[in-house]
Parts: sequence; structure tokens; C-alpha cells
Amino acid sequence: MPFKLLSVSSHLLKCLKSFHYKPQRGFSSGAACLSSVSLKGRSCLTLKDFSSDEIKRLLWVSADLKHQIKHGKQYLPLLQGKAIAMIFEKRSTRTRMSTETGFALLGGHPCFLTSQDIHLGVNESCTDTARVLSGLCDIVLARVYSHSTLEELDQGASIPIINGLSDLYHPIQILADFLTLQEHYGSLSGLTVSWIGDGNNVLHSFMMTAAKLGVHLKVATPKGYEPDRSVTEEARRLCKQHGTKLVLTSDPMEAAHDSNVLVTDTWVSMGQEEEKKRRLKDFHGYQITMQEVGPNQTGPSFTAFPGRWRRWMTKYFTPPAPLSFLRLRIGNGPSWV
Repeated sequence: MPFKLLSVSSHLLKCLKSFHYKPQRGFSSGAACLSSVSLKGRSCLTLKDFSSDEIKRLLWVSADLKHQIKHGKQYLPLLQGKAIAMIFEKRSTRTRMSTETGFALLGGHPCFLTSQDIHLGVNESCTDTARVLSGLCDIVLARVYSHSTLEELDQGASIPIINGLSDLYHPIQILADFLTLQEHYGSLSGLTVSWIGDGNNVLHSFMMTAAKLGVHLKVATPKGYEPDRSVTEEARRLCKQHGTKLVLTSDPMEAAHDSNVLVTDTWVSMGQEEEKKRRLKDFHGYQITMQEVGPNQTGPSFTAFPGRWRRWMTKYFTPPAPLSFLRLRIGNGPSWV
């Protein structure tokens, strides 16, 4: 799939220089990465298409922008005069707010579009929509049901297409998650992340990213809910290439043992409402409780949950002193990535 020129990216780097943008607090290694890796011309449908250095650069720029804007209170209108079209077939609180506020913080103009606002795939093909938006804005973020919709948009557009979620991948959430872990641990290399739950789009993005950052991944899913076979094959290849481990099991305790980070997600995503009763039965026992945390109580392990489940977890699950929640989607939404 050919990559298009990313005018936003080139404009951003020019502005970084004109604003005398300097890395802050221990980002020296990231600075070297910034000068040697180019992301110009890239859509982001899946992190499978990005190398280790490219993902590290995304995390470095995100961390430094966050530090300068949120903590340094600097005004950096790096995307002034740029517009983003935000297509949301599936509703969202965090993805919408973090994307809108993030683009606005950099001086850009976000335009929110639901399926009721545009003719995507109904009276107008995805290709036609992509061509129209290419002439009116600088970048498109699309949160869609089918990953094929993103691929059609990308093929028809002359501007970058960013995956805000599809049935196959959720790359911006994983970038936000790894940014949080990087901030807390200082380094990602050598960490072990355990996923307990559904073999879904979020897990797929973890599998396409973890090995490239030196992170070991342990996955526990019920039988019949394993991750996509082609994704698993690629993840195994990446682990071999980068010297990390991938463990696939149906036993949550096995996955949780000796892990630094425990991750879970909703069992019933939007569009799966008719499967709710069956899924609740099939996923019985795939909750993160004190039993799963038990093997980790001697170390500074953390449990990571999507924000929508936080209230339920804090009601029924109280971690010991060395263990605390990393509220990944709230503290580091896609605003910074």
C-alpha cells in the first residue's frame, strides 16, 4: 500500500525548528531517533507497518509535546491552518475528546463527522468520500466498523488516513498505553505485559507493537476467542526478530504470573450486543482479581484498564500498596500521540 505525503508531519517538523523546540528532561536518546527517522508520507492503519525506530519516535515526540504543553504550559500552534476530518461510525468518549483537544492544542481545526453527517458507503463510495476530503482537509481520522473501510479510504485519498479504531486494530490506543508505561517505568524494554480477555482489535495492536519495543507479551483468552491467526503468525515472527517472548494460553493465572502489567478490556464491544449473554458466560473467570495479581504482589506491578471499567474494578477490586491502576486511556489518551 503506497504511503502518501504527510503535509501535517512536514509542517510539524518545520514548526518544531522555528519555535526553537528543544527536547526536555532525559530525551537525548529520543533526539537522535528524531533526526534519523522520517515519518513523512505515512498513513497509520496498523502499527504492523511501522518499524521499531518509527514507533519509538512517535512515543518520543508524544512525550516531549506532552511535557512542553501540559507541564511547561507552552503554546505550540504547530498545526495552525491545518484541518482534520474525524469520521466516527462508532461513538466514543475518549477517542473523540482526546483527538479533538489534541489537534486543537496544536492550533489545528477538528471537524467531527458521524454517519449521519456524510454519505460514507451509502450514497457515496468510500473512494469518493476520500477524494472529497482530500481536497478539503489535511488528514482523516476514521473510527469504523470494518478495517476494509479504512483501506478503501486510504487507497482513494491523497492525504493520510489514521485508524481511530476498526474491527482488526486500534493503534492509537496502544500508542497511548505504551506512552503511559514508558513514563512510569522509564524504559519499555524487558517489561512483561499480560493480556487477559478477548482476542480483539486492541490485543492485535499490542501484538503488532510489543516486540518492536522489547516487550514480552503473555495472552490468555477463552477457547474460541483467540487472536486472529494471521496476526498471531506475524507476532511470532516479530518476537523471533526482536528476541522477545509471546505466550498464548487459555489460563489467566499462567498469563498473569511474573508480569509487570495486567491488561483487560470489555468482553462485549459495540456491535456485539446480541452476543452479550453468551460472551458473559464464556468469559467467566477472565477477570483481573486479587487471585491473578497474587504472583505479582512483591513487585511494583500495575494493572491497566480502559476507563469505562474503572468504576466497576475499584468497587470490587482493591489492590495492595505496591499495586496501583494505570488509567491509560484517561491520563494519556490519543491527545499526545
